[in-house]
Amino acid sequence: IMNKLYVGNLSPSVTVEDLKELFEKRKLPVAEQVFLKSGYAFVDFSDQNSAIQVLDALDGKCETVHGQVIVIDYSVPKNLRSRKIQIRNIPPHLQWEVLDGLLAQYGTVENVEQVNTDTETAVVNVTYSTKEEAKEAIEKLSEHQFEDYCFKVSYIMDLDAAPAAQTPRSRRGGRSSRDQGTPQPGPSGCYGGLRSRPQDFPLRMLVPTQFVGAIIGKEGLTIKNVTKQTQSKVDIHRKENAGAAEKPISIHSTPEGCSAACRMILEIMHKEANETKTTEDIPLKILAHNCLVGRLIGKEGRNLKKIEEDTGTRITISSFLDITICNQERTIVVKGSLDNCCRAEKEVTKKLREAYENDVAANNQHPHLMPGMNLNTLGFLSGMPMLPAATGPRGVPHMPTAGYNPFFVSIHIPQQAPEQEVVYLFIPTQAVGALIGKKGQHIKQLAHIAAASIKIAPAEGPDMPTRKVIITGTAEAQFKAQGQIYRKLKEDNFFSPKEEVKLETHIKVPSSAAGRVIGKGGKTVTELQNLTSAEVIVPRDQTPDENDEVFVKISGHFFASQTAQRKIREIVQQVRQQEQKHQSGGTVSPHHAK
Repeated sequence: IMNKLYVGNLSPSVTVEDLKELFEKRKLPVAEQVFLKSGYAFVDFSDQNSAIQVLDALDGKCETVHGQVIVIDYSVPKNLRSRKIQIRNIPPHLQWEVLDGLLAQYGTVENVEQVNTDTETAVVNVTYSTKEEAKEAIEKLSEHQFEDYCFKVSYIMDLDAAPAAQTPRSRRGGRSSRDQGTPQPGPSGCYGGLRSRPQDFPLRMLVPTQFVGAIIGKEGLTIKNVTKQTQSKVDIHRKENAGAAEKPISIHSTPEGCSAACRMILEIMHKEANETKTTEDIPLKILAHNCLVGRLIGKEGRNLKKIEEDTGTRITISSFLDITICNQERTIVVKGSLDNCCRAEKEVTKKLREAYENDVAANNQHPHLMPGMNLNTLGFLSGMPMLPAATGPRGVPHMPTAGYNPFFVSIHIPQQAPEQEVVYLFIPTQAVGALIGKKGQHIKQLAHIAAASIKIAPAEGPDMPTRKVIITGTAEAQFKAQGQIYRKLKEDNFFSPKEEVKLETHIKVPSSAAGRVIGKGGKTVTELQNLTSAEVIVPRDQTPDENDEVFVKISGHFFASQTAQRKIREIVQQVRQQEQKHQSGGTVSPHHAK
């Protein structure tokens, strides 16, 4: 029960009136009830927010009553001190990604819920997977110093830790959320604002750097007002892309909360532009992962055209050729009046959210196709999984260990020693000269950039419509090399402006793994096609080559092909590991999978 506090180390002479006078003197909420015992007391407040205000004012402040320094904390029975803790006095400007990383140092975090309070600093309730992890977090985080702020950490009631006989009584129906100790909705407008909703889908905006100061406001008051008015969590990624002309903003909330926060940010920018006499137009810029953009555009651009017509705006989207292995986001630029831009934002975000939720559902239905993936939001949860500054080893984007991103699969790069892969990519015959370049300069430069070997195979016959390009390199090199080839074909107009570049790719797999790629009755290959949007074919009646390998054919646009390649490589890796296990156990694995 989050509105009950324990006050200890009291002098025997302390009275109930003394404690009430202490709260009144500090202009703190009035206690509803005070139960005074010998040397300690239990104090009830009207709600959790009041209790937090008292803790914020008195905890660790060496407050004395009758000459003795009091101790104050939540009243939590020992048998309910388990996996749940509360962290207070979190700096209001602390990036949530930083807090996530700090919490993860002490164990697996199952849930983080932001608590709405009237305090200047932030408060979160955290649930660890074990009692031991929570205990270590309390020991290490208590008095943890961040700039001029000192964290305050307490146990809160973990009803799951109650003995079985007590649990039903403690959770009896008909009691209010306050009595249950349920956290109040956080800025996300839902219970568990940071992590409790796997379908959390943030609105990502791009704003001119010159307006960031106005959006934050003096001492952070403007952005705090935005978060409070819209019940949103707004992260302004000021330190990302130092020196860049624009900065990303992540807004976590309900769809309505995201749209309300977006409008307020646009209004702040328009006001600042007027006051500084800025003459340039201020369009709305929305960031979206490339894997979602195709469904936003729709077949032949129908979805986008309808949004433009319905909202009176002009919408353009940056080319997929501009994205990189580290930054998979594209920029959706909306031009029009402020009101019309806000109307368009709702429609655009609705389409993107639907696509995202469909991907999440696909991952839930086919978890074996995404081994090791952990369903959570914000995939995009941290807000910045795809920006260059958030990269890990070899430029690979860092993903939160507890986060799920249904799109990251398309560029997943193994973290073990990189294995050399061979891919056969088929390009239009008439594009061979352009790919090679004058005196072979272009293909050499491409190979250098990608750190891959790229060779054009001899023509297999006259008048063949395609030529084979043999690419050898690590997974990351394959991504870069194939991406550059797709880009070149588009830039040099080997495909029409409205036509998506789709190429056929062949990869070799052990014949023992071919059956696994197909799946029983073709189930796996069908799921692969549904998941990746690529066409995947394992030709029947193939004769394995000298390495006992057969071909898998993949056809599709760049990201569809990349996703399919990664998934097939993972299936092959699983088969190899199983075969090694069988062999180490003294059994011989079947030569061919049926």
